[in-house]
Amino acid sequence: MSEEFTREVPVRFRDLDPLNHVNHAVYASYLESVRIDYIEAVLGQRLRELSFVIANLELSYRRPIEYGDEPVVALWVTDLGETSCTMAYEIRVDGEVAATAETVMVHTDGETGKPAPIDGDVRERIREYEGLEASTDSTN
Repeated sequence: MSEEFTREVPVRFRDLDPLNHVNHAVYASYLESVRIDYIEAVLGQRLRELSFVIANLELSYRRPIEYGDEPVVALWVTDLGETSCTMAYEIRVDGEVAATAETVMVHTDGETGKPAPIDGDVRERIREYEGLEASTDSTN
């Protein structure tokens, strides 16, 4: 695997709930911003050039994130299928895990919206960056 893919995400005042914690729904937007950076940096493509949709999102909260914290999101691909990939995340504050998450991303045909095979170049870039072997692919 290449160097772990991480990005800092700023906590904005508007992210806070009445208890001065980052609102639970904002965590998904933190994941999204890092996912976009991953696609651009690792895959060398703009998000609009690819047709991925989220088929599943799971988030587990371990501790609150507050204003003044400096969260870092780590992202890695755990499974690379024919038409989908699974991405895992950790949101960390001062090295402590504040939340974990997983998304299943399905590649779709831009015209029909139906699942479509992930382009070979995209697959190869993910495999190379993540250190995945071709034999680890699932059948989805």
